[in-house]
Amino acid sequence: MTRPTEPESLDYLFAQVSKLHHTRAHTLLDALGLYRGQPPLLHALWERDGRTHTELAQRLQVQPATITKMIQRMEKTGFVECRPDAEDQRVSRVYLTPVGRGIESDVRNTWRTLEEETFAGLTAEERGLLRRMLSRMRENLTRANEGSPTG
Repeated sequence: MTRPTEPESLDYLFAQVSKLHHTRAHTLLDALGLYRGQPPLLHALWERDGRTHTELAQRLQVQPATITKMIQRMEKTGFVECRPDAEDQRVSRVYLTPVGRGIESDVRNTWRTLEEETFAGLTAEERGLLRRMLSRMRENLTRANEGSPTG
């Protein structure tokens, strides 16, 4: 039996693939002026512009402080802007700028490129099997995390 840190272990290989995927995503997104966590926020606004910070935090399943920092960074780079709610001045809504709207096809093409590069050479059958296995792994880890203090 192999130990998790041995190069031939599934855990080690999975960690390497995850790291390489993350690195490649970072490289592709950096070319667009984005960080890895920002496209999901853009996607949420492409679906429905003018969401509140709270709505975005819930949608992305992150802490409100994380969303605040992300929005501040994206405001500085010109992708979004915050405006007070028309009916409740205490609430701030996040809107896409023309730059934020205009980058949608580039972001979608970036994800398509990443998927093509990652799964090159795999047949449709192999991709289906991989999808089922990864889904089961996600279920296993979700179940395991439900009982942990940080889960």
